[in-house]
Amino acid sequence: MKRFLLLLPALAVLLTVNSCRKAVLQKPTSVAPVPHPAALDAFIQEKVWETGAFEWSWADNDMIWTALGNSDHVLSVGYQPAGEQNVAERLHQINIQDAVWQDARQQVLELILSSEQRLNPELTLEQLFAFPENNVLPVFNVRVYNPETIALLRASKYLRYAEPTGYEPFMKGTASRSGSGCDSNYGEPGLALGPDYSNEQPGCKASWNHPFHKVKDAWAQSDGSGATLLVIDTGCSDEQENLGEDLNQGYSSGRSIEKYVTLPQQTNFWGNPVGDPETPNDLCGHGTSMLGAAAAPRGTDGNSVGIAYNANLISIRAAADVYLDESREVVGVSNAFTFGGQNGAVRVISISMGRITSSSQIRDAIIYAHNNGKMIFAAAGTSYSWTAWFAGVIFPANQTQCIAVTGIRDNLTQKCGSCHVGSKVDFVLVMEKAGNGRTPLSLAQSGDVPSTVGGSSVATASTAGIATLVFSKYPGWTRQQVFDRMKTSANYYPSRNSNFGWGRVDAKKATL
Repeated sequence: MKRFLLLLPALAVLLTVNSCRKAVLQKPTSVAPVPHPAALDAFIQEKVWETGAFEWSWADNDMIWTALGNSDHVLSVGYQPAGEQNVAERLHQINIQDAVWQDARQQVLELILSSEQRLNPELTLEQLFAFPENNVLPVFNVRVYNPETIALLRASKYLRYAEPTGYEPFMKGTASRSGSGCDSNYGEPGLALGPDYSNEQPGCKASWNHPFHKVKDAWAQSDGSGATLLVIDTGCSDEQENLGEDLNQGYSSGRSIEKYVTLPQQTNFWGNPVGDPETPNDLCGHGTSMLGAAAAPRGTDGNSVGIAYNANLISIRAAADVYLDESREVVGVSNAFTFGGQNGAVRVISISMGRITSSSQIRDAIIYAHNNGKMIFAAAGTSYSWTAWFAGVIFPANQTQCIAVTGIRDNLTQKCGSCHVGSKVDFVLVMEKAGNGRTPLSLAQSGDVPSTVGGSSVATASTAGIATLVFSKYPGWTRQQVFDRMKTSANYYPSRNSNFGWGRVDAKKATL
């Protein structure tokens, strides 16, 4: 008898655009002049080449205004009581409802409102907010149309940061970036036994790349039972039964999947809702394939099996696609990490999304989850035409709280064609054949014919699946103990490769 648990509570269920394509909004006409972003883009590119990252604290006030004016005018504002120190280290301990924190919040909001009312005297405090506030972190998002507001904010003793959330370099003329990583998660015709998969009991397909990490050998020691993996991505397809009513089948039993959405409602430049409410349903396909690679059931229907096939799953639809270039995606990912940080059952978090510029709002949430003991795996990056100029480790994988993962070819010496590498990579996963470009099997949007998926995305979700196997075997272990076991099982240990980190994790050794 199959047993299945599906929870659909509304976290902050906001809106959907009925497609994973990003909506194009019209700007209001009554704003101050906005410079062309060419100089800003060049500055961002220079800093990324020089340091491997870009922090908005490096930009001057004019650059911040340029970014706001060339996006959606949403500013992420982190606040703190005057004289507060080391906030990041204590994010998991701070109660923002305390009077001293509420006073700091009010001081910053009044400053913003007073400045913005110089352009719009009728503006109210409620109308400032672009999205509902996170009730855990000291941050909120407002729409700013007066460039003077930026200078006033950045001079305030109550400010931690003020950053544009919806701007990424080289946005002009790149509407094609919408839907990044989407629309390819369909059943793959012509998959062949031997080259592409092996048949496994009781009636499923194991991807061709599993032997490179001794996944089948690890299954004799751990199957993921009792451990919970959270996947922050584009959601979970309502039409994929193996992540629904058939989650428990064959050798997968007694586990659950929960599906949430934190992606806020799309709004126009006046803060009015656009479209229908969002749901946890994956309109892109990317999230479904990540869930499948990590933990699809070891079933009887001939579909592909995931690495931690008996683990509990939590899917959060936090973004419309994998490139986090919308303000609402920044908010969605931040809210997903705080959810994971608060959830006592979650041991591992996997995120196969990212951006070029850093986001302090997302960083706050990552630190919060990390400080609560969560093990976070993040994709090092997969190039698209507009990001090909940068091949290093992207945000948030470049954060010290994240374990960065990328993909390599089956010759074990080359990165995958579109994968990012660099000194911040911790692990690699074999996920592309050098001869024909075949990538690993996973679950399609619907049906029992496996799809295939590539990039650092699948490398990350799969490695998170291996970590989940280790937590299942050793439920009392800390995050550091699990990391150390994975590290010492990897092929480069005790050395560290400049591009591939500790290398390929041996799941058998890691679960001994």
